[in-house]
Amino acid sequence: MLAVTMSSFGEPDVLQISEVETPRPGPGEVLVRVRATALNRADLLQRRGLYPPPPGASEILGLEMAGEVAELGEGVTSVSVGDRVCALLPGGGYAQYACVPAGMLMRLPTNLTFAQGAAIPETFLTAYLNLFVLGRLSPRETVLVHAGASGVGTSAIQLIRLAGANSIVTAGTEAKIERCLSLGAQAGWNYHDGSFVDFVQKYTDGRGANIILDFIGAPYFADNIASLAIDGRLIVIGTMGGTKVEALDLGQLLGRRLQIIGTALRSRSLADKIELTAAFQVFAGDALANGEVVPVIDSVFDWRDVQEAHRYMESNRNTGKIVLNVN
Repeated sequence: MLAVTMSSFGEPDVLQISEVETPRPGPGEVLVRVRATALNRADLLQRRGLYPPPPGASEILGLEMAGEVAELGEGVTSVSVGDRVCALLPGGGYAQYACVPAGMLMRLPTNLTFAQGAAIPETFLTAYLNLFVLGRLSPRETVLVHAGASGVGTSAIQLIRLAGANSIVTAGTEAKIERCLSLGAQAGWNYHDGSFVDFVQKYTDGRGANIILDFIGAPYFADNIASLAIDGRLIVIGTMGGTKVEALDLGQLLGRRLQIIGTALRSRSLADKIELTAAFQVFAGDALANGEVVPVIDSVFDWRDVQEAHRYMESNRNTGKIVLNVN
């Protein structure tokens, strides 16, 4: 089969399409003919040698895909050859074929294209994990979603709405904020205008946000703590801005009973991922099938233009997912 490989670690020009061995499904696994995959920040880090795949995972980039079941491994009865599916992967999505444990598969609703299917697994499962499993989101609570126009951000906004809770966002342009509002966010703050603390306090009548989803890390840490409500949960999903926090007043954590939660989806066990996939489908499967919840796609590239797609993601211009059609 063909797959996107790397000649070395580095800039996008290290990416190339090469012939590699086609994987074979083992017991309980399914071979999927990949029709589309999607970019994630983890791909950019792995390309630079900063985020190695888990032990035993494919070295090929790509944490999600959509396609058609091509072959069944021993004991698989839950799907049939030809079924349209999408799935989260530990790696290997930038390829013509990928092997997936059958329990990780999600059936692709007939109203969604393969490109849309490829935009579902990583972002929606990440959002669901952090909002409901770790964040314990309840109806009428308020969530501050940083990078609201990102793939995870646009997914989180919709799941928050579906749960009967409220979301407010930060983003870098007014156009991105408007897109977040169209998905269900109640208010937005352009981070180029400075600190978001007053914005959060004003919107919440001084109570603060119950949950904060943060991708930025150290530069936002102090303002995040100042923006949390009593019993608030700060969930650190990424550290795009840095990892080292200069100071932490533990008195604030004790006085307001705050929680700081670190999270990562890729390194979780297969059993955890299967359980998470099943829970997400129960919560949002019907909403995806009837269009109440939609994967937000910024752009679709042919996978032969993967270098250009990576450069585009690094420019931070996208609203929603960047997808690769695998031809």
